[in-house]
Amino acid sequence: MRILAVANQKGGAGKTTTAMSLAAVLAEVSRVLVVDNDPQGSSTWWAERAGESLPFDFAGSTNPNELARLRELPYDVVVVDTPGSLEAGEVLATIVQASDFVILPTEPEALAFQPLSRTIQSLVQPYGVDYRVMLNKLDPRNPGETLEAQKLIDGAGFPRFQHGVRKYKAHSTAPLRGEVVTQYETSRATFKAIDDYRRVALELNTVWAAQSQPVGVN
Repeated sequence: MRILAVANQKGGAGKTTTAMSLAAVLAEVSRVLVVDNDPQGSSTWWAERAGESLPFDFAGSTNPNELARLRELPYDVVVVDTPGSLEAGEVLATIVQASDFVILPTEPEALAFQPLSRTIQSLVQPYGVDYRVMLNKLDPRNPGETLEAQKLIDGAGFPRFQHGVRKYKAHSTAPLRGEVVTQYETSRATFKAIDDYRRVALELNTVWAAQSQPVGVN
């Protein structure tokens, strides 16, 4: 079982959408639980809108100090939605320490890089937890913006997913509809929206598979 935290101290980076969407994709082949550790309760509100239709289990307002106990439960992956503010640093540190992997969604903007870097350097790297940055809310019409963001992340030496998530209206309206990405109505745009998260999930599973190999196995 793995505990996967979705974190970034910058608000608006898309943590909740990332947590709920990746959980939905992972739930196609795994037993998944989503835990809401964000005081704003965005994922809890989303889950309440969805009711019984969620393809994974959900738990709201779980004490961060109790995360380790979740390893006793019969899940393959626990996805944790975390606080997105500087004031919640202690809570986020507790979550990261209990996690096996951290995904850090970030927008492709220059002003988003500093809080991303701060989160990684002060709350992820000190605990030796593996992580990847995920470029989020990418504008398909502005590939130059994406390339500049990739250069900033690569230049800092932060590992990132090769695939990012583009900005689609379906993602912003999904919480109101009480849907997750695997439940979107079929169209050309929603196919691309779903495919983005499936590509990220495939990369994630590839990383985890490599971690599971015995030392010396290629």
